Amino acid sequence: MKKSIIITAGGIGKRMESDIPKQFLLLGSKPVLIHALERFFEFDPTAQLIVTLPKDWTAHWNTLLRKYDTHIPHELVDGGSERFHSIQNALAICTGEQIAIHDGVRPLVSMETIARCFEGLNNSKAVVPVLNLKDSLRMGTTEKSESVDRSQFYLVHTPQCFEASTLQKAYLQGYQAHFTDDASVVEAIGVSPLLVLSNEENIKITSPTDLKILNALLQP
Repeated sequence: MKKSIIITAGGIGKRMESDIPKQFLLLGSKPVLIHALERFFEFDPTAQLIVTLPKDWTAHWNTLLRKYDTHIPHELVDGGSERFHSIQNALAICTGEQIAIHDGVRPLVSMETIARCFEGLNNSKAVVPVLNLKDSLRMGTTEKSESVDRSQFYLVHTPQCFEASTLQKAYLQGYQAHFTDDASVVEAIGVSPLLVLSNEENIKITSPTDLKILNALLQP
């Protein structure tokens, strides 16, 4: 079945303490976003690959592709003011019957995680990779809080995979602030996602510490 894979990298990463958006920072020997692109091309070389980028950084991306001798076929789409709008822009050119959306700053997603997400579409219209929590949780304020059952909570990762018609319908809605990921957009039209296991290395880079951890994971 034809797949479209949207790798969203439309942000500028204000928390990274860098003048360069985090998707372009080096992880090991090459930029973070190239790692992500290579993972999905390795998984399915026939998939339609779409990358959303801040418009002002398109030329920089093309320079990186030449510098690191990367020739993976993909289409570029301008990022919007919010992630929601970036995905809307990408959906306008999607041709697959199944669509995956992945954070471009999750460069170490495993082949097994990607496979589980797509396989889940055999039983659901939406699939989300998650991890169980290891730490205890408390809810409330610093002055007054209470323990909560961590078994009822999950860490949400990407790629999130969807039946194309379901995702396209969901993104006809107007933007709402509580749309923090694509599954929340689909839930708003009454579709509950199937949860599958992610891999622990599938870390989202949001701070310099995250990048240090991922660099350590790449060491032999």
